Amino acid sequence: MLSVDVEKRLGRFTVAARFEAGGGVTALFGPSGSGKTTIVNMIAGLLRPDRGSIRIDGDPLFDFDAGLDRPPHRRRIGYVFQEGRLFPHLSVAQNLVYGRWMLGISRDAREEERVIAMLDIAALLARRPGSLSGGERQRVAIGRALLSRPRLLLLDEPMASLDAARKAEILPYLIRLRDEGRVPMIYVSHLPSEVHRIANAVVRLADGRVTRTGGLDLLEAADAEFD
Repeated sequence: MLSVDVEKRLGRFTVAARFEAGGGVTALFGPSGSGKTTIVNMIAGLLRPDRGSIRIDGDPLFDFDAGLDRPPHRRRIGYVFQEGRLFPHLSVAQNLVYGRWMLGISRDAREEERVIAMLDIAALLARRPGSLSGGERQRVAIGRALLSRPRLLLLDEPMASLDAARKAEILPYLIRLRDEGRVPMIYVSHLPSEVHRIANAVVRLADGRVTRTGGLDLLEAADAEFD
């Protein structure tokens, strides 16, 4: 269970969010500029809240009152950015195991095989990121995050930089990740149609605030508003 109760002021804009997320996929959903990426950056430890707390299964990652701010590499959180952020000088195989190497996690051949098969990237292992399509790069980025053994996976609009064809290519893999990945996910999106396909819980955001939390029925009023 992820528990978030944070506040962050960015110039004249303030994000003040309080919510909980369990297993499966929880979507942070709202229009552009509503604070979605700011929230996941605080969860990941890339941005320090001005107050509040962040916990996973009761384990504090950030607690302002206690003076605790655990660094990103000690939070055991995987993060998939919009553009993948693979290392261009490394092969796909080297990118996949980079997170494990950085965290001092021993390699697990069976887990690597499972993730590679789930994301269908075995044919890409010897290639460099520059030769991959956008959808292929995102699949490799997801694999790298999973192989770092995260207890939570953050996906910040992972299809935002893809064209329609590449979105259609990667969507089945995101659904498979939801069903077979074994890791709770926070999925950022402003598209109701996308959230309908992937998420099982929704946190609606507007102007830096959580307006409602619940199931996919929260998207019904937003279909015409955002899509």
